[in-house]
Amino acid sequence: MWNHQLLRRIDFRTVPLILGLMVISVLVIASTTADIQLSGEDIFFTPHVKKQMERFAIGIVAYLFFAGLDYRKLRDWAWLLYIGTILLLLGLFLHEPIQHVHRWYRLPFMSGTLQPSEYAKLSLVITLSWFLEKKGRAVGRWDCVFQASALALIPFFLILKQPDLGSALVLFPMTLGMFYFGGIRRSVVKMMSVAGVAAILLISLIFTGVFSHEEFRPVATKVLKEYQYERFNPETYHHQAAKTAIALGSYTGSGWKKSTFTGRKFLPAAHTDSVFPAFTEEFGLFGATFMLLLFFGLIYCSFQVTAVARDHFGRVLSAGISVYLAIHVVINIGMMCGFLPITGVPLVLVTYGGSSVTLTMSALGILQSVYTRRFMF
Repeated sequence: MWNHQLLRRIDFRTVPLILGLMVISVLVIASTTADIQLSGEDIFFTPHVKKQMERFAIGIVAYLFFAGLDYRKLRDWAWLLYIGTILLLLGLFLHEPIQHVHRWYRLPFMSGTLQPSEYAKLSLVITLSWFLEKKGRAVGRWDCVFQASALALIPFFLILKQPDLGSALVLFPMTLGMFYFGGIRRSVVKMMSVAGVAAILLISLIFTGVFSHEEFRPVATKVLKEYQYERFNPETYHHQAAKTAIALGSYTGSGWKKSTFTGRKFLPAAHTDSVFPAFTEEFGLFGATFMLLLFFGLIYCSFQVTAVARDHFGRVLSAGISVYLAIHVVINIGMMCGFLPITGVPLVLVTYGGSSVTLTMSALGILQSVYTRRFMF
């Protein structure tokens, strides 16, 4: 079941990429959470840095565990993981809200929180992979399409109800990618692709000023509530602040801990949602390009696992995880550059947060489990 010897066969190209993103995360968090005026000294290991490093340590353990675990065993856990996740999502509405939303559970013994929507993403990937493999040749039938769609829509609506629009929307491209590699009817994949591209295009046209946000309001509010549509306002302070921080970075940046805009706390959520503009202000276009190259390398290697997977379950599983990684990077950076609404989608391995780090490292470990067993059967 778990074989430590297989750890020698992992794709070691990904190791420096993961460690590089972790280093960037620590640098950004150290810079944006240090308050010299209150502490009287410039310290590196702030409480946030220490907690993030603890989460990275837990994530590395999860990575090694899943890399050594036979990924085919996940079939046996699929329904248990899925039902457990749904129960956790339902339980949030019986739990005291945090920051006026039902997204987290308080963990009193660890002085932290648990965000079930993050784990719902991996749970859905595993369950859909198992389901699509089990259906075999019947995967192209309409009843299979409806059943697979139901599996995705249940967590989608529960997460949307929290409300957490960003996490809910991430499930759509993940499901689309798995439908494509899983053999779902091509007409369904095409319809989903067209709908997704049309939605992104419409949103981008609003954020780039081609369509006026105010002029489009009467049409949009027939479907969305007023507060929901306000997320699509390109003139929010958070959007303007993020673009300002990126612009101030220029080519080479202001230098680590030398930012003027982010350093004066003008950038909201600098160590969480806004890590990309915070990093770019300090390290400039060259630093941002380096970060993007690390992400590109990691995503490229992830899709290579999909190409070499030897069974249907491993192929669909790795495809879902690869799309999960890619879509988080695209959405987060798109939000910060002013092309998409800010919905709280984390930048994987860089954003401060325990649930996201643990989930991402577990998912990367599963990818390595598929990779190391590509010649075994």
